Amino acid sequence: ISHNRPHLLKRVVRSALSQSYTELDVVVVVNGPDSATEKMLAGIADKRLRAIIFSVPVGGAKARSLGVTAAWGDWIAFMNDEDEWLLEKTMVQMEMARNSKYLYPIVTSQFIVRPSPENLAVPRTVPFQGVNDIEHARDRSAYPEGLLSTITMLFPKDLYTHVQFHRGPGHDQDLDWMLRMIDHAGAGIEFVGEPLAVRQTAGQDSGASVAVDWKSSFEWLETVRETITRRAYAGFITSRVAPQAARQGAWRELPFLLNRMLTYGAPTAHDIRLFLGMLCSHR
Repeated sequence: ISHNRPHLLKRVVRSALSQSYTELDVVVVVNGPDSATEKMLAGIADKRLRAIIFSVPVGGAKARSLGVTAAWGDWIAFMNDEDEWLLEKTMVQMEMARNSKYLYPIVTSQFIVRPSPENLAVPRTVPFQGVNDIEHARDRSAYPEGLLSTITMLFPKDLYTHVQFHRGPGHDQDLDWMLRMIDHAGAGIEFVGEPLAVRQTAGQDSGASVAVDWKSSFEWLETVRETITRRAYAGFITSRVAPQAARQGAWRELPFLLNRMLTYGAPTAHDIRLFLGMLCSHR
């Protein structure tokens, strides 16, 4: 998915078309009118490349769903225009998927964080296995550990027909979708303990999505509060909801979020330090 970033998208498309596993098609969803991107894509002479171009932005959920529908293959992998796949990604993951014990294998891997010291590869541990385990995805001392990322996922197209992205703004879409995918009957994670993709984390405003409103993330968290651990609840507020509120200028809501975290969560000392740091930075 991309919009108005042809200089980044070209690198992404090349990384997909250059895969050592060649039996694939690349569907680019352009989320709104974008003549520069159309021109760039037209200049790539590869029959495996197709583009879906919307006359108006349709949002990430609909864009992804239409991209999946348009794909010819039985397996799906997502990529945004700040991502990049390493040469052997699809080959390694397809081999693991075909040998999986699961009916619906969700194959993921480490990815390289850039910029980071010595091209740090994360996660170092197997990603979380379901909604009760999301505290691992939210426990961020420096980089996400145990984090399942859409950049590394390869999964059956048939699974997506059962578990699709919610289309409303009131969801933390990626995490909500991944948790529902993992919890679907017959699904399970297969983990490749080596980096197969690259994610740029600085200096690029995403062209694929709009920042999630903090209220949407908080409302989603409340819907799953009874099914997750207190540690997970506190960690999600600290790492996701409170920083969103701060970035969006909702400073007066931080005491409310702190109270919710202390009342219904089990924050670590690290959570408390991060939260107090946000409060102090405003003062």
